[in-house]
Amino acid sequence: MFSQESDILHKLRLIEGLKADLLTEVGKLYQAMAHNKREAIGDALAQLIISAFILGRRLGIEYPEMEEIVNTRLGHNIKQETEAERWFGDMSEYRRYLRQKR
Repeated sequence: MFSQESDILHKLRLIEGLKADLLTEVGKLYQAMAHNKREAIGDALAQLIISAFILGRRLGIEYPEMEEIVNTRLGHNIKQETEAERWFGDMSEYRRYLRQKR
């Protein structure tokens, strides 16, 4: 019984840590953007993506499923013609990039 409780506590701590990491990285991203530091912006964005995918996995969404959810979300954003899509075609471009990787 102790081992099972310990495992649950480890999982909860990891989830809480990932949530905190997401908030921390958003703060780092804002700081990097305020100082126009391209490398730091990229690092913060990359860590946000990594933390989001790992948090998703800890919450029961495996990586391939998460990628499919992202792809579906892109499709919705393209249809809704968000500003990023309407003005720059960013959603369509990202979706094409993801498809080329496959």
